Amino acid sequence: MPLTVLSDANIKSLLQDLTQEDLFAFQQSLRSALYEYSTGTQDEGCCSLHQPKRTALTSGNGTTTLFMPSTSSGGIGMKVVTLATPGSEKASTGQTCPQGALTLMDTSGTPFGFLNAEEVTAFRTALASSLLVARRRNVKTLTVYGAGKQAFWHVRLALLLRGSTIKTVNFINRTFSDRARDLLKGFYAIDMQIKESEGWATTKFGMLTPGYGEFSRLEKDHLRAADIIFTTTPSTDPLFDPTILTNTEGRKKGRLIIAIGSYKPNMIELPTELLTQATKVHGSGHHFHKHAEEGGVVVVDTLDACLKEAGEIIQSGLSPQQLVEIGELVMLQDESQSSSSSLDLSDSPVESFSKLDLQPENGGKSLAHVFRENSMESARTGSTMSNGSRSVSRKSSFSGSHSRSGSFLGLGKKSGSVFSNNSKEKAQTSEEDKMSRWLCHGNVIYKSVGMGLMDLIVGADLVRLANEKGVGVTIDSF
Repeated sequence: MPLTVLSDANIKSLLQDLTQEDLFAFQQSLRSALYEYSTGTQDEGCCSLHQPKRTALTSGNGTTTLFMPSTSSGGIGMKVVTLATPGSEKASTGQTCPQGALTLMDTSGTPFGFLNAEEVTAFRTALASSLLVARRRNVKTLTVYGAGKQAFWHVRLALLLRGSTIKTVNFINRTFSDRARDLLKGFYAIDMQIKESEGWATTKFGMLTPGYGEFSRLEKDHLRAADIIFTTTPSTDPLFDPTILTNTEGRKKGRLIIAIGSYKPNMIELPTELLTQATKVHGSGHHFHKHAEEGGVVVVDTLDACLKEAGEIIQSGLSPQQLVEIGELVMLQDESQSSSSSLDLSDSPVESFSKLDLQPENGGKSLAHVFRENSMESARTGSTMSNGSRSVSRKSSFSGSHSRSGSFLGLGKKSGSVFSNNSKEKAQTSEEDKMSRWLCHGNVIYKSVGMGLMDLIVGADLVRLANEKGVGVTIDSF
């Protein structure tokens, strides 16, 4: 098998020329892998059971090296990257991007790809976030904390997906540094024909720093106006005053908030008050003040790692029952494609969680089990699958132990099928519709710490694309 070697320049070239069709293909590969990760059986390669835990080593100079192994039905991956933690010597020089390499092998262990990991890490994180961005109904204003590669790729993919509706992109950074200037230049330098074809030729970009006299007022305005907020910094303190979004005025608008910068328990970008509000169980009574719907959960990329490593999750004291993996949402039928003719708008999404019949016979499960095999398969094929139980027990240093399942474990056992009658099936569909409405319009928080599986899937697609376009170096007999 030939080995494809891709340098950082090779990968940048491939990604800069990425078309919307290419993006959809990348999304579908990652969507399927994340779904399999969260819901798969031992027989499926991407299943969480087969994913080794990553290892972190901290050196004397303050850098952290991550070893991230992964496996799928089609191959094996190992990424090794070194990150500069805040306050380290490397961080003081502005070198904060992860440095390292990604090795890809087939199921027999034969290498077929060796990639520089710098651009891959930022792109694959943004690609996972884009699965939620694509579901949002209104995307006009983006507010972004940070000015690095993560900030660039999160905005770039949002523009590729929703460029025709995005009118304003507001960046917020500590200083108007060379990196901040380069970030803006990166968007200005994109060919005008590409901007026009993607629909964002007239989109306005701005950079706000604390040095500006009216920073507090403008930051508040940017946050309140945002349809999507990206936070991409390794901050050890919350980035903004929580009341901006938690008071009556701040809660009127539904937002997607994506936090991907913190990766250690002491790091935190989002105020804990924001996560507490998002996971609060609200009653079904009349609210005097109108506010956007809350889902009652925080979306995460991987339950175990976020409970162990994500400062926002740990410092907010959230339990597994207050988290749901993105892999269990990605196949949920879009609200616009819903077969349900009417929705009970009086019910909030969190009430829908409680109504979904997801309790197995062997005890309660976390809300990471809300979206099960039936809804996922229906979204792809329009059919209802027969019952197939799956159960994986996973332990967390935060919660002691908790079990998880990616299917209707224990559901319908009495009747021998997933649902015992049509009315139950219709009720399930109705609740799924409400979840879709929340993902499209409500307040959704997504926390990601990244995982090796993302690198493996995206890396394999990059090798495929490189081979199609003749990019990189190919060693025929490695």
